[in-house]
Amino acid sequence: MSIIGRRREMGVLDQCMESGRAEFVAVFGRRRVGKTHLVREYFKNDFAFAATGVANKKTSEQLRTFGLTLREYGSPESAPPTDWYEAFMRLKHLLESDSVRRDALTGRRVIFLDELPWFDTARSNFKTALEWFWNGWASACPDLMLVVCGSATSWIINNLLEDHGGFHNRVTHQIQLLPLTLGECEELLEANDVRLSRQQVIESYMVFGGIPFYLNMLNRRASLSQNIEALCFAEGAELRHELGRLFSSLFKNGAQHEAIVRELAKRTGGMTRAELSKVPGIEDGKSLTKALAELTQCGFIRRYRDYARAKNGAYYQVIDPFTLFSLRYLDTGKVSSWERFIGTPAYHAWTGLAFELVCLWHVPAMKRALGISGVASEESSWRSRESSPGVQIDLLVDRADGIINICEMKYSASEYVIDAEMERRLRRKQEVFAQEAKPKKALHITLVTAHGALHNSHYGAITNEITEIAA
Repeated sequence: MSIIGRRREMGVLDQCMESGRAEFVAVFGRRRVGKTHLVREYFKNDFAFAATGVANKKTSEQLRTFGLTLREYGSPESAPPTDWYEAFMRLKHLLESDSVRRDALTGRRVIFLDELPWFDTARSNFKTALEWFWNGWASACPDLMLVVCGSATSWIINNLLEDHGGFHNRVTHQIQLLPLTLGECEELLEANDVRLSRQQVIESYMVFGGIPFYLNMLNRRASLSQNIEALCFAEGAELRHELGRLFSSLFKNGAQHEAIVRELAKRTGGMTRAELSKVPGIEDGKSLTKALAELTQCGFIRRYRDYARAKNGAYYQVIDPFTLFSLRYLDTGKVSSWERFIGTPAYHAWTGLAFELVCLWHVPAMKRALGISGVASEESSWRSRESSPGVQIDLLVDRADGIINICEMKYSASEYVIDAEMERRLRRKQEVFAQEAKPKKALHITLVTAHGALHNSHYGAITNEITEIAA
C-alpha cells in the first residue's frame, strides 16, 4: 500500500536525501502508528542495508540475525559477529564495496535499522558500538544516510535525542510520527475499499483514533459496529488486550506510565502535575517528569494550560481515543457487546466526550475552517473559580488578531438543535469567562458539530460554526 498522508514527514526525508551531507534520522512514535511502513515505502525497500532487531532475544541472537542480514546484502563472512564492534565493522566494509546499493537519483547509501532498541540488550555494548560506527566513520561520509526507528519511544528519546554522551547532537533530523488526521483516515479506508459515511469515519476515529494498523484491520464487508464488536468485544478479539501491550512495548518501565494514564482517564478535564504526584502508586520527582514528557511525545496525553493560570499550572489530559475507549469499556468489562450498547444513554454520553477528543486532535483543521490558518494562536482551557454552578470551557483559541474563540463541541447523528437551555448555557459561559478572566479581546462562541446546527431562533447565540474537521 502506498503512503497515506505523511506529507510533512516525507518532506523531511526529501530534504535529507538532497542535503549533500551525512544524515542521521530518528523516526519515533507510538506502536502501530506506521513508522516502518513510512520508511520502507518512501525508500521502496531499496536500502544499502536494512536490519530489524528481534524482540526479547539475547545478544547472541541479535548478532546472529544481524550477521545473516549482512550476508544477504553481500557480506562474505559466514560466522556470526562476535560482538557489535565486529558487526559494525562488517557493515562498514559492506558499505565501502563497489556493489553496495545506492539511490538511483542521489547516489545515497541508505541504512535502515528498524526496532533499534531491541538490539540494545543487557551488557551488549550495542549503543557504544553504534556511536563508534557513526562518529568514527559514517558521519564523515557525505553520501551516507542512517535511518533508525523503534516503538520503544523512551529508548529513542533518552539514548539518541536527549543523549549527553556520544550521540549528543548527532541526530540530524527527528521525525515524530503522530496518528493520521480524519481526512487521512478517510483516504486510508477508501484505499482499503471500506465504505463508511462521514459520520461513521468520525465514529471510527472515536474508537481507534488515527492509528493505521487498527484501521487496516477493518473488514470491508462488515459494518462499523460489527467491526468494533469483532475487534474489541468478541471472544478472542484481537484488540481486547492491546492497551497493555502498548505500554510494555513503548516504555522500559511502563508501570509508571500506565498508572499515570489510568489516573488521568478518571478526570475528563485532566490533572496538574502536583495533583498526580499525590496519587498512591505514582512516583514523584524525575520519574514523573520523564513519564509525562514521554506520554506527551507519544500522543497519549496532551499538556495544556488553563487560560487564567501560570505555565507551571499546566494540566495533563488523556487525548488518545483508543486508550480512553479501552480503559472505559475493554478493561472494565462494563460492556459485553458493542452492538447492544449502541443507542443507550451511556453510549450517547461517550460519543459526546469522544467527539471532543477528535476536535482537540484537529485544531489546525478547525482554524482552516474559520479561515484563520495563518493567524498565530494559543490553545488553552478555562475553569471558573468563582461562579456557582461552575463553568468550564474545554477549548479556547486565543488569536493574535484580537479574538478568542470559545469552542463548544457537540456531537449528534443529525443536525444539532440549539434549544433555549443550550442558548442560556452558551451565553452564561461567555459572560462568566468575561467577568472572571477579563480578556482584552473579542469573544466568539464557536460551535463545532459533525452535521451542522439547525438555524432556529436560538442559533443567534453562536458567532461561528465549524462543520468540517476532516482535514
